[in-house]
Amino acid sequence: MTTVATQPSSSAWEEIRGEFFRTGDAETALARRTAVVDSIALAACAELLLPALPKGFTLLAVGGYGRRQLFPCSDVDLLLLFESERLAQNAKPAIGRFLQRLWDAGLRVSQSVRTPAECLERHDQNVELNISLLDRRYLAGDGDLFGQVAEGLPRFLRGQRDPLVRNLSRMARARHAKYHNTLHHLEPNIKETPGGLRDLQLIYWLDRLRSPGATNRFPDLEEPRRFLFRLRCCLHYLAGRDQNVLGFETQETIAAKQNGGDAAAWMREYYRNARAIHREALRQLEMSEPQASNLLGQFRDWRARLSNADFSVARERVYFRAPHRLEVEPEHALRAFEFVARHGVRLSLDAEQRLEAAELSALPAVWPALRSIFSLPHAGMAVRAMHETGVLEAIFPELRAMESLVIRDFYHRYTVDEHTVVAIQTLCELRSGPYAELLSEFDHPALLVFALLFHDVGKGIGPGHITHSLAAAGTAMERAGMPEPNREMVRFLIARHHDLSAAMQSRDPGDPATAQFVARQVETVERLKGLTLFTYADISAVNPQAMTAWRSEQLWRLYLAAYHHLTSALDAERIERPVATSAEAAEFLEGLPVRYSRTHSAAEIDGHVDLAIRSRERGVAVSVERLNGVYRATLVTRDRPNLFASVAGTLSSFGMNIVKAEAFANRRRLVVDTFVFADPARTLELNPSEVDRLQTTLERVVLGKADVRRLLQNRPAPGLPSRSASLPPRVSFHNDASPGATLIEIVAQDRPGLLYDLARAISAQGCNIEVVLVDTEAHKAIDVFYVTSEGKKLDGGKEASLKALLVEACRPPAVSS
Repeated sequence: MTTVATQPSSSAWEEIRGEFFRTGDAETALARRTAVVDSIALAACAELLLPALPKGFTLLAVGGYGRRQLFPCSDVDLLLLFESERLAQNAKPAIGRFLQRLWDAGLRVSQSVRTPAECLERHDQNVELNISLLDRRYLAGDGDLFGQVAEGLPRFLRGQRDPLVRNLSRMARARHAKYHNTLHHLEPNIKETPGGLRDLQLIYWLDRLRSPGATNRFPDLEEPRRFLFRLRCCLHYLAGRDQNVLGFETQETIAAKQNGGDAAAWMREYYRNARAIHREALRQLEMSEPQASNLLGQFRDWRARLSNADFSVARERVYFRAPHRLEVEPEHALRAFEFVARHGVRLSLDAEQRLEAAELSALPAVWPALRSIFSLPHAGMAVRAMHETGVLEAIFPELRAMESLVIRDFYHRYTVDEHTVVAIQTLCELRSGPYAELLSEFDHPALLVFALLFHDVGKGIGPGHITHSLAAAGTAMERAGMPEPNREMVRFLIARHHDLSAAMQSRDPGDPATAQFVARQVETVERLKGLTLFTYADISAVNPQAMTAWRSEQLWRLYLAAYHHLTSALDAERIERPVATSAEAAEFLEGLPVRYSRTHSAAEIDGHVDLAIRSRERGVAVSVERLNGVYRATLVTRDRPNLFASVAGTLSSFGMNIVKAEAFANRRRLVVDTFVFADPARTLELNPSEVDRLQTTLERVVLGKADVRRLLQNRPAPGLPSRSASLPPRVSFHNDASPGATLIEIVAQDRPGLLYDLARAISAQGCNIEVVLVDTEAHKAIDVFYVTSEGKKLDGGKEASLKALLVEACRPPAVSS
């Protein structure tokens, strides 16, 4: 009979699930599931534990189970309390049978075995144990033993309050940092990200540690709590597992059930509730964190000297000395943000709340004040504070169009407004390196910040977002009183903010035609500097991994090429009479494009000459080296059909992601092919012998001793992020991008071996590949080929036949049964 009680029929779970989807009442669903689990655990305990352990043992529910907040697929947290360690050791067989019974009943159990003494001591490396006891609940066993813990715990919590709060705070700050201190992720983890369920429970824990016995002290969080509870129940039931990531497809599914299918509007509701929880969590952390050590306290005392007649600094936060001034002097708010931008000290929550309540929409022409704020060292911190308090949107209501706006893009990480703020922070926090030097040379950094602020606002208005962004920025600049010359720069940056990133993807930075194209777009050196900085910030804010060292270097090369073109003339002729240090070098350089000598250092050219000499013996010479976070494979050999495709396929078969490739041929048809590639699995770094194997394999493939198609069969295809991620191929030809070659741009769904198949299709048409640029955005491949046929650009007939082959090559190969 007991065994039956521990095996509830699936209909019991389905009944709870069905009622939840009918009513949306998560609290009832959690309570009912807790009750069913209670019956299973109590029956198993009565049969398997209590007969063997009549005294000295207690079974407790802790954590979410202890709170009776047991989500559909969450772990069941149990504390097995024993009077002594010896008794616990003797009970191991019975404990094993008990836990097995619960697992057999379909429960995921997370158990801890402790004594009362262990429960009443601090565990700095196991904070969860101490905190879980705040939500303890007696299930069965020795009541007197439970009483020891229940009576001793309040005294323990009082005595250890500060260290416990410090541990909780450390965990919370680390968790927030893991998610880049923002709740505005496009696919948030509703449990772990700022504003999620962890933050909600953090609020209650900190409050109970500070005020034992306090209940129902956060009525404003009831609706956000109910929202997150409903959402987590939905995620668990839809996935059939402990799923807490709110992915794009799930957003669409839930939105269809709850508000007619408008996923973007429903996500704004999520962010609104998460923001309320996160703000309260930060407030509780600030109120509860213990006083710092003497050293940090001395630093804070020093920072407090920044206080002036308007603002005071206490515990690293800014406070208004006379907050009533905001009511009669609204521009006082801008002085607060200027203080933040100048000194890098954050606003206190009290100051933030006062700014949120202030009426600032009627501020007079604000550009002089904003120009000062946006030009200071910590402008990024000030902009975030202005956004989080709603001051930016009060001054510029146009910005409300992008508030918490979700644009479905598997490459981007954040909502549109968060992407904007992160881009501004990235720009303002440049402290070293070439981009920081470039920023110091730019005459109007405030214009960059303003342009970034409005560059994507049009995404919340309608298609063709740049046009809408320009219109919104124009209205805002007029209202702010910005001078016309400044407006012209802002309009240029917004209108052209895709140009450099597009050039990086579709053109060779080393080609003089690329430099000429970019120079023609920007027209002046000052515009070039501004657009380069803008592009660096914009790409960096897409996601934390977007601005790789390679992309940063490519953008910088593009800037330098365009800069030199604006200040001197360039040509694309061939090297006719090389000035070289040796006869071998002169022979190698003769007939190579002039671009080759300008895009390679003297050391690189010497290395290529050495490879050319080595290739005479075997017919090919290969080198693989690591540089700036990527690898470069260089080979020198005689030109032959499918050479480029074979090398690309070999690298792909090793799991490498090619980011750029180029091919040069001299007058004697000796080819220098260079492939720059990333090693996402760190295969070469962790297995140095693989470098030698890669070099050997490349040589064998080039010499026709290995079949690249067989090598490619061993690399599995990656899965798509969702059913809607499939991307139809797009192939376009451009004959005006280079003086001597046709540019072919291919956008397609990425897959292993794609570059190999594309290069084979080009070679099959008798075309020669001069340069290849490769980029990926999530599962989208952007490949650009500079191609010639018999030394000339392609004619119309050749383009048409090649386009059909390339479109076919983009399709994934059929899977054999």
